[in-house]
Amino acid sequence: MPPLSRSANLELALYAAGAAVAQVRAGRSLSEALSGPEADSNLGAAVQDLAYGALRNLGLLDAILAELLHKPVKPAVHALLLAALYQLRARPQTSHTTVDQAVRAVARFEPAAKGLANAVLRNYLREADALVARCNSDTAHYSYPQWWIDRVRAAWPQQWESVLNAGNLHPPMTLRVNRRRLTPEQYLAKLGERGLAGEHLGAQAILLERPLPIESVPGFAAGEVSIQDAGAQLAAPLLDVRPGMRVLDACAAPGGKAGHILELADCALTALDIDPARVPRISDNLARLGFSARVVSGDCASPAGWSDGGRFERILLDAPCTASGVVKRHPDIKWLRRDSDIPRLATSQGRMLDALWQLLAPGGKLLYATCSVFPQENAQTVTSFLARCDGARRLPLAEPEGGQLLPDARHDGFFYALLEKQ
Repeated sequence: MPPLSRSANLELALYAAGAAVAQVRAGRSLSEALSGPEADSNLGAAVQDLAYGALRNLGLLDAILAELLHKPVKPAVHALLLAALYQLRARPQTSHTTVDQAVRAVARFEPAAKGLANAVLRNYLREADALVARCNSDTAHYSYPQWWIDRVRAAWPQQWESVLNAGNLHPPMTLRVNRRRLTPEQYLAKLGERGLAGEHLGAQAILLERPLPIESVPGFAAGEVSIQDAGAQLAAPLLDVRPGMRVLDACAAPGGKAGHILELADCALTALDIDPARVPRISDNLARLGFSARVVSGDCASPAGWSDGGRFERILLDAPCTASGVVKRHPDIKWLRRDSDIPRLATSQGRMLDALWQLLAPGGKLLYATCSVFPQENAQTVTSFLARCDGARRLPLAEPEGGQLLPDARHDGFFYALLEKQ
């Protein structure tokens, strides 16, 4: 990216955000698109805001742009115009600057498209209300693919709109207090000494009043707290680990739940993940907290490649899923997933359950978890497993009700099922 003067930062941010959104639409994850060699660290927050905002509102922005464009444009130009429309809608007071800088940014992709970009954005400003009124499809209104809307509506007929709306919110920043170091009340006092505020949720969660850069979170580097959604913090307590137990975290990277397990009990933990590139992050996170574990790379559905032959008294299977419950943190998921992914993932989740059940000691407990709101990955996967597995029973959970935690402003969406081997 050629260097620009400080006054042209919006131009550069729109250019980079457009490039990232175009990559997402080509199939790449947003985190990968924003972390490539072309990323400009000096503009990281601005680029992230534009890219995340464009993808959260993509259904509406796409519909508006379809009204304004009379012929196709290059994908990068299209994506940049989406980012510019988001900026115009989010910050209408800067509309003159936004149009000027967006036209300059478009010229970096395609100089001949400057006039088109100028006309499109100015036409939007003149006709914004009428344009939005004409964009009346479900996808435009909720900013999800139609198949996603249909599945959520069918699964949660009373709550479907709140589930969809929650996924379009900005995510909260929640901390997990390491109770081996201090109590949530002591940590809240520490925040207050620094002029920061938070709210105590659940057992160990602190919901920050305002998000902070990770390096500014008091006590993070010292292992006093970890960043973990309040819904995800339910997993370790539900697993009911006792001191001395052999415990397996079967899909452990980056190590958040593994760290929580060790905060709650001195146990012999094996932390497993299939991706060798992510395994070092488990060790790093545990080291920051002052813990160690057996950390290995392997496929939990094929234990022969990593198992030592011993049985585990507790197993956590945080199964790979659509991640439909965490779209407020990863808005690209809405547009990268396909309806056909759900049965494919459910089949894979069933294989993992079958394999890990063989490693569970009699009387042991396995916690099946996903960050999904789709029943086919959750209750239906568990029901199918119980139907084909003698000696397994599902234990009742006090929280969340029915095992499903639907997303809202305070936490993401998760599913939990605790299974006991009789």
